[in-house]
Amino acid sequence: MAGRWIETWEPEDETFWREKGERVARRNLWFSVLSEHIGFSVWTLWSVMVLFMGPEYGIDPAGKFFLISTATLVGALVRVPYTFAVARFGGRNWTIFSAVSLLVPTLAAFWVMEPGTSYGTFVAVAALTGIGGGNFASSMTNINAFFPLRQKGWALGLNAGGGNIGVPVVQLVGLLVIGTLGASHPRIVLGVYLPLIVLAAVCAALYMDNLRPVKNDTGAALEAVRDPHTWLMSVLYIGTFGSFIGYSFAFGLVLQTQFGRTPLQAASLTFVGPLLGSLIRPVGGRLADRYGGARITLAAFVATAAATGVVIHASGTGSLPVFLTGFTALFVLTGLGNGSTYKMIPGIFHTKALARGLDAEAAAAHGRRLSGAAMGLIGAVGALGGLAINLAFRQSFQASGTGTAAFWTFLAFYGVCATLTWAVYLRRPAPVPARAQLGYAEV
Repeated sequence: MAGRWIETWEPEDETFWREKGERVARRNLWFSVLSEHIGFSVWTLWSVMVLFMGPEYGIDPAGKFFLISTATLVGALVRVPYTFAVARFGGRNWTIFSAVSLLVPTLAAFWVMEPGTSYGTFVAVAALTGIGGGNFASSMTNINAFFPLRQKGWALGLNAGGGNIGVPVVQLVGLLVIGTLGASHPRIVLGVYLPLIVLAAVCAALYMDNLRPVKNDTGAALEAVRDPHTWLMSVLYIGTFGSFIGYSFAFGLVLQTQFGRTPLQAASLTFVGPLLGSLIRPVGGRLADRYGGARITLAAFVATAAATGVVIHASGTGSLPVFLTGFTALFVLTGLGNGSTYKMIPGIFHTKALARGLDAEAAAAHGRRLSGAAMGLIGAVGALGGLAINLAFRQSFQASGTGTAAFWTFLAFYGVCATLTWAVYLRRPAPVPARAQLGYAEV
């Protein structure tokens, strides 16, 4: 079974899919989710580690926001090479490697996590954890190749949602440690993940496959870069996934800094929003499959803007219950929109292929080719939204001691995203060529 490659893969062929494809694709999906899940936990590790860093560490809130910003930045940047690694090395092979590589930042954090360590060392180790963010890009590119267009919303949403659950899970592990042993034992959190990383790598080796037809396509990559829809979707992805990951990193620190919560109190609240946002992500994909990704994405952005208004009000009045309600809604809505935006990507390129006169089979192949190339770039740019959120919080707290100014900025951006979604993908006559040939439900 070692080194296995599948030579032929035709998911759009209904007979092939029914007799063989679906079973193989689902098996690869489940173990891709496992590896991506651990990757997300490692990537967001410092959202938990900062809760253990009391006064004895000598790091102020701005310094802690910079630590989590560093992890976010590296995680965004490595998504581009991780996307192309799948075709170069094979989805199974790269999943094994990317899982094993998570041992490096986890062991490094285990080594340095104590008072007296220099701030520069903490920054360097936080940067190492960013490689966990790359697992998402390679996993999504791999799973995108396994599934037919009609099931991509569900499959990609489930893959991403299962991975995103790594965020609340690592926060729950941190809560358990703080609640039982106090805030002086961060190494226990790290020790929990070392065997889980090994498990993910072993499962990938035993149960996943490489697809021989998946090749790196320089022409597709260049075409995707030149296509304005790649950049438009990147902006929308900043608003959905960028918000989700940025809030996931910052939530506990905001509670500690603005509302004076203790590490235990903050940890007991931070996991709920990321958990709900992760669980609803496949729902966003499924709704997009049924009603159209653009419709669901627009609704999500409008509701996200409303929830941000609630958070602004609560931040200004100091009402923690209202703040928690609004912030939890932000996680849910950005998770929902995250699932629907990923459905839009292959649908857009499929639509454009039909508009050029390609038949259904050729258009499906073209859509897979360009969407696979675009996903890495969109994922990388979108993840930079998480960096922007953390830097905005850092600046806001430095200037005024609260996050209110940052939330006003986020509200304005969600308004821009909603306007773009409506103007480009829903307004009639539609700017996407010949959308009627494919139908609104595909985009």
